[in-house]
Amino acid sequence: MTWSAAARGAHQPDHTAFTQQRLPAWQPLLSAGIALPLFFCAGLAFIGLGLGLYYSSNAIRELRHDYTGDAAAGSCALCAAEGQGRAPPPRCSCAWAFELAELFPGPVYLYYELTAFYQNNRRYGVSRDDAQLSGLPGALRHPANECAPYQLSAAGLPVAPCGAIANSLFNDTYSLWHRRQPGAPYVEVPLDRAAIAWWTDYHVKFRNPPLVNGSLALAFRGTAPPPNWPRPVYELSPDPNNTGFINQDFVVWMRTAALPTFRKLYARIRQGNYTAGLPRGAYRLNITYNYPVRAFGGHKLVVLSNISWMGGKNPFLGIAYLVVGSLCILAGFVMLVVYILYQDQNDDDDGDE
Repeated sequence: MTWSAAARGAHQPDHTAFTQQRLPAWQPLLSAGIALPLFFCAGLAFIGLGLGLYYSSNAIRELRHDYTGDAAAGSCALCAAEGQGRAPPPRCSCAWAFELAELFPGPVYLYYELTAFYQNNRRYGVSRDDAQLSGLPGALRHPANECAPYQLSAAGLPVAPCGAIANSLFNDTYSLWHRRQPGAPYVEVPLDRAAIAWWTDYHVKFRNPPLVNGSLALAFRGTAPPPNWPRPVYELSPDPNNTGFINQDFVVWMRTAALPTFRKLYARIRQGNYTAGLPRGAYRLNITYNYPVRAFGGHKLVVLSNISWMGGKNPFLGIAYLVVGSLCILAGFVMLVVYILYQDQNDDDDGDE
């Protein structure tokens, strides 16, 4: 079958330099004199940055305590055994006592850490309703299907907040106490729990529904809390600026982690006599043991840490830069040896021609 000139023209691109691929172009010819210095310079830059990151990470101090309760003795072990197989677990308290021989430099951050908790599971990660969390009244009464089976309560009421992420909210609580001298009374260390969530999450993504007669409780009337919650969402905190969907702990938990072992910020220690850090002395961290982890083989830890210019303790990033930089240097030496060995042969071939 033959095509007419008009039919061929209808299927051809426009007669421009761009569509006809006539734009000026530059294609670099990588010679040994260009490639080898690039490899060595990149390797040295990566090694220098890696050393800075690695030593900065090692300078960060951490105190970690596993209070899961796997041991045969200890108050947290008693709490874990008491709550084994019971839903919800009974309210129990335990403590972690430790001493500091010198100043733990600030600013000090208090984290909780969970292991073997797969927040990156696809079904778990989509089990939420962003329209509901943004405070839209229509979404509050009609949760998204992705929230099932935590979409409606047993009585048929819409769950707020709905979904598996909200239902599994971490609810252990901590208070830190300090004793400067033996025999002296313990004083409570102030924990700053404001602004622990991302600014965009707290001020943009999460919003409460409009108040009804000035009451947040009336705004949530006709909804039910998630099955694992002992109280409704509007009672998460007595502070009206930190309750409902804009509760700081809730917002932090709803930002799911990418790995099964993760930590989330609980509080900062930077007020009163502790602006410079934790002074030496005896400490006691009181723990309200609520969150069950032994059923899925997980562990929960509390972490006290300071930070540096690069953030929290993360030696992997520095090691990764060191490995990549070393590989660049090694590849540069290999190519240099190959270039030296075969340079004379290439010159002879050019001379024969």
